[in-house]
Order: sequence, then C-alpha cells, then structure tokens
Amino acid sequence: MKLIILDQTGVINQSSGTFIKTPDEWIAIPGSLEAIARLTHAGYRVVIATNQSGIGRGLLDMATYNAINDKMYKAVNHAGGRIDAIFFCPHTNADKCSCRKPATGLFDEIMQRYGVNLKNVMVVGDSLKDLQAAAAVGAVPVLVLTGNGETTRVSQEIPAHTQIFDNLAAVADALVGEE
Repeated sequence: MKLIILDQTGVINQSSGTFIKTPDEWIAIPGSLEAIARLTHAGYRVVIATNQSGIGRGLLDMATYNAINDKMYKAVNHAGGRIDAIFFCPHTNADKCSCRKPATGLFDEIMQRYGVNLKNVMVVGDSLKDLQAAAAVGAVPVLVLTGNGETTRVSQEIPAHTQIFDNLAAVADALVGEE
C-alpha cells in the first residue's frame, strides 16, 4: 500500500497565529488540493496526523472542528482527491498525552489501523514536532516551506535525512511527476 501522512495546518491549509477556529478561516494553500488529487490518482492513501490543541484550549468544539474538516474534505473531493482518514490530538502540552506530536501516538494509531510499518512512508509537515515524530517511528520526515516551514528550516535542528520541498505540490511532483 502506498501511504503518505500529512500535517493539516501549514501543509494543506494556511496557518493562523490564532488557530483556525471556524470553517471560514480554513483557506487552502494554493496547489495543495490539486497535489492531494494527484497523489490519490497515483494510488496513495492520504492520511492526516495533526495536533489540534485549539480544542483542548476551548477555542473550538468538536462540532466546529468537524465542520472545518467537512469543508476540507469537500474541497479535496472537488479537486479530484480523497483524504482517507484524519488522526488528531485535541490535547495541549500541559496534558502530557502520548498523541501530541512530537509523541508518536497518532502514528501508532495509523500503523495499527492500516496494518503497516511506517518505514519509507513520507510524513509531510511544517514544524519541528512533525519531523521529530516522523523520525521517531522510522518514517521519512519531509519539511514543506509553507506555514511555519521557513522558520523551522532556519531556526530549528531538523532530523537528519529530512527532505525539504517548497510546498505539497512539489512533494507530489517528486512522487508522481508533473502533469
């Protein structure tokens, strides 16, 4: 099975310094929806693994988070793609849970659900936490320079062998070629 794991905010949709709290605030990064469609058509299962501490902070409830995801699903479908599943951590750092990246709980769930090892599976993110979690499970850490990616690249110590791309469209180009 071909699998790719994406972070959500900063990879698929634009970041916000105040969290994405409503469907209206969810804005796709140019080219990201088409990239997911290309990956889907090339046989990849596209899965999201995302920290969503806005829920734990009380900035949005599950109904609103589901509405945001519904908007994303529809936008991806309209572009011809599909997201297979979303794995999310609603906790804050203070909760000290096992699912908040850089912890590996979300990836453990993905491995269990899909019955796969994540060795050689690309995990695409824009933050150091995304890359650290990927490296911890033996996946391929991929940094995109959208969202917080530029800051992550220049100010953080990223895991060895991290691949760096301008955006999700460039990742899709590398995996399935340009159309």
